[in-house]
Parts: sequence; C-alpha cells; structure tokens
Amino acid sequence: MARADTLAHARELERPELAYLVRFPTPDGVRETGLTWTELARDTAWATERLRGHGLASGQRALLTASGFEGFWGQAVIGALCTLRVTYGIAEAMGWDHRRTTVFHRELHPDAVIGLSAETLEGLSGTADVGEMFRPTRVVLARPAAVPVLRRAGVPACVLAAVGPALALECPERGGAHVNAAEWRVGERDGELHVAAGELRTSPLAETPLGIRGRVAGGRCACGSEDPRVLLAVADSSSSPRS
Repeated sequence: MARADTLAHARELERPELAYLVRFPTPDGVRETGLTWTELARDTAWATERLRGHGLASGQRALLTASGFEGFWGQAVIGALCTLRVTYGIAEAMGWDHRRTTVFHRELHPDAVIGLSAETLEGLSGTADVGEMFRPTRVVLARPAAVPVLRRAGVPACVLAAVGPALALECPERGGAHVNAAEWRVGERDGELHVAAGELRTSPLAETPLGIRGRVAGGRCACGSEDPRVLLAVADSSSSPRS
C-alpha cells in the first residue's frame, strides 16, 4: 500500500481522545493530568497567536530545542510553526546535544530560537560566544534559567516556561510570560505559583501548588492580551518591561 493510502486509511481509524499523560513536579511529588487532542488543538491555536505576535510568518526559519517528554507543549509549538508555515529544526534541550544546536543555528540562520535551556548555553560556552551567536537572532524564547545569561550577553530574550502542565510564553513587551486564561487558572500564594484546570479543560486538575517562585500579573498587557502573566523569580533580576 502506498504511503499516501496508508495515511489516508490511518486518518479514518478511531483513536483515543487522550493525546498525552502530562506528568509534572510539585512539592508533594509528581502529579499528572491528561491532555486530549481537542485540548492540544486549542493549545496549538493559542501558541500560534503568541508566535505570530513575535512576527513569525511564512518563509521564516526557527530552531526549537525541546525534549521528548515535553511533548505536551512541544507539540503545540510545532503545530504553531506548521500553521505559520515556518521551517524548523529540532535539537535536544539537554546540554549534551549543544553541538546540534550549533549546526542548526549555522545552517538554518533562524529567525527564531525557541526553548533555549541553561544546559545548552553551558555546553555552548566552551565553543562559542553565546552573545555573538544569538544577538543577530530576531526572536529568542528561552527557559527561565537561561534568560538572565542571555540578557547579560546582550540578547533580549523572552521567557518560555512550563508552569506545571501549562505553557507560559512571554510577548515582545517582556512584561511576564502569558498563560492561556481560557485553559488554566494560575495564581500565587506566599510567593509561589499554583495552577488549576480552567473551565474549558476536559482533563481535571484541582488547584495544585507548583513550588515555583514567582508572581502573577493581571490586567491588559501592552500587547493587547488579557491573559495573566507569570513573572518567575529566576528571571526577575534581569527582566523589565519595555517602554
């Protein structure tokens, strides 16, 4: 059977509504919640608008650094890049794969680098100047521990972070990382974040402390979004909203 016929047949088969079982750390141990295909489609649509807000568009190129277990947000970002018709390459976010990041960065000349980790930067530091490497990149979305390193090197990085099972993605205004308010309820207590499933979420999740230090900013962002923004403690020291 030809590949096209096989794929067409596969699309007709029934599949479980559950797409991922998302496991995430909390102060009381690992918790888990489901992620359905319908929820993933909505997460993808939200990520698409977030990346479009960074100016990503058809014909551009991106480098995504992510690990397989991060599929609950990685697939949403990949789906967003596909929707925007942005060509992308993927490298592992662990430090041992920093050479792949170097190769993709050199060959793709990416307009965006998404998901840079502190481990990747540490691996690169022995072979490259991360400032020289990423300053020409128009959009850099990095994990919280990597953001201060990049900003000290003159790279105006924005935050991308997993807040439990939710994805937090900072807009160009750099006033905190947005969380989809239609899907998640995020809050803070005693300087630490907690999260719960929103009304649209089929997969239940009661309010769950995350042990992540930070605060939540409400109100309308300068980018126009009404989504809440999380300001993570590790990035606060070098993060300030743009005027």
